[in-house]
Amino acid sequence: MTEEGVSVILPVFNDRTALEKAIPGSATALAEITDAFEVIVAEDGSTDGSPEFVEAWHRKDPRVRLLHADERLGRGKALNRAIASARYSTVCYYDVDLATDLVHLKELVRAIQAGADIATGSRLLPDSEIIRSGGREVASRGYNFLVRTILRSRLHDHQCGFKGFNRDRVLPLLDHVTAPHWFWDTEVLVRGQHAGYVIKEFPVVWRQGPGTTVRFKDVFSMGSQILGLWWHLHVAKD
Repeated sequence: MTEEGVSVILPVFNDRTALEKAIPGSATALAEITDAFEVIVAEDGSTDGSPEFVEAWHRKDPRVRLLHADERLGRGKALNRAIASARYSTVCYYDVDLATDLVHLKELVRAIQAGADIATGSRLLPDSEIIRSGGREVASRGYNFLVRTILRSRLHDHQCGFKGFNRDRVLPLLDHVTAPHWFWDTEVLVRGQHAGYVIKEFPVVWRQGPGTTVRFKDVFSMGSQILGLWWHLHVAKD
């Protein structure tokens, strides 16, 4: 059985500058929640000095640890690997740019500890507070409408990079999650609902980061992956 405590995962690809704020900010926020925590930097083939930066932090604070990949795995595969390696029973991940305010970390953790299998922040609930460009807002709402319509999801925001998991419950689900990159979030939430998992969605304060890595081809790929996931769930039955 996994130890009681909180593991936070920061997926990283050439995000050395963002780590300067994300690591100490995470440690401070976690220390207000529990004494038993770790910060896992899921570093995915970076070439900007991110691994060395994390290793230096680890020497100062062993609760911060590096999970390095020599070659690019993709965000989804890196998250699967990091969750499997997590030490504690509650596992959270959020984007390293801290677009979602860490004031919500306690709510994320408490939702899992209260019995949710998965918890997720939402930028699209009535009480959410977001600032981002109009183009991204339209694209996000359109994408989530498609997920709700085609995949029959009951959630509002599938791509917010702020999620928590009951590790022991989510690991069997991840055996079926194959999305290598940005579609990972959607696949986890949709497969979780399909399997009857308890999922808690709550509003967050979110600010668009200075350097997004979501490109047009990512959006197009995720659109085609919606149809692929529908096929797997309803035709292939996996």
